[in-house]
Amino acid sequence: MPGRPRAALAMWTDSADAVFDVDTLRLLGEVCDLEPAVLDDLATDHARSVLAEVELLVTGWGCPRLTEAVLAGAPRLRAVVHTGGSVRAQVTRACWDRGIEVTSAAAANALPVAEYTVAMILLTGKHVLERARHHRVLRSPDDWLRTPKTIGNFGRTIGVLSASTIGRRVVELLRPFDFHVLLHDPYVTPDEAAALGVEQVDLPGLFARSDLVSVHTPLLPRTRGLVSRDLIDAMRPGAVLLNTARGAVVDQDALTDAVGENRIRAVLDVTDPEVLPPRHPLWDSHNVLITPHLAGSQGNEWRRLADVAVAEVGRWVGGEGFAHPVRRELFGQLA
Repeated sequence: MPGRPRAALAMWTDSADAVFDVDTLRLLGEVCDLEPAVLDDLATDHARSVLAEVELLVTGWGCPRLTEAVLAGAPRLRAVVHTGGSVRAQVTRACWDRGIEVTSAAAANALPVAEYTVAMILLTGKHVLERARHHRVLRSPDDWLRTPKTIGNFGRTIGVLSASTIGRRVVELLRPFDFHVLLHDPYVTPDEAAALGVEQVDLPGLFARSDLVSVHTPLLPRTRGLVSRDLIDAMRPGAVLLNTARGAVVDQDALTDAVGENRIRAVLDVTDPEVLPPRHPLWDSHNVLITPHLAGSQGNEWRRLADVAVAEVGRWVGGEGFAHPVRRELFGQLA
């Protein structure tokens, strides 16, 4: 098919193998002239020769940063389709300076994170992990009629920190449940909060009133340590801090103290650093669940990312424009 744009995959080879299968690569090849080799290093002679001609880059985890110097060697590049969520590690402002269009699969990647979040909200409401551990020790019937009324999901107050793409998806998935949802996000207007069906509160109110606070704010210079010691200390006894965003958003020393004193519980899919040192006290805290940054797309969920990328390439080639564009003006607020 003459006139098809020349395209290349720019990411770790393992990323390409994980995200794309034979079918999705075939679909990409139907709408563009796809370079067969994956570019995991943009400084090689072969990569430079490809970049000199490429009009479209499909990027993923491991793609080198598209700096001004890299883009100078890609004079025909007009679009970047990112198969991951955040584009911050790959894209620079030089892309928009050059008029290059950018899209990402952030909306698709938000779904498994939101699903994980809701699952953990429900499990912590039932105290599933603690009660399962207790049951394993006792190996006897549970005296369920004496279950404390602090256990259960009816009428819980759930606090959502940031109406990011993931935060909004969490709010959406929480609607069928008997929860009261609070939201703190300085960029959300009262009308937007009403449309989301949440109560808008200030940051101290979010932590003081919630039975569980779910962190979805991006890690930016101004959000590092945003979940401070004062906020953690203000949480209700037995409340849960759930973090699927970035570990450095939370004051980890303050969190370690709070869970070590059995004041609160925590579910951490992210820590600072990842992975925690082997002797870090959070590993041995009985009221903390640490998972290995697994909330985002994995396994069969990668196909969703590939499908979004293929659809976006098809729209762009057909002149329709991206369905999920990443705007320059929002770049400073992205994770």
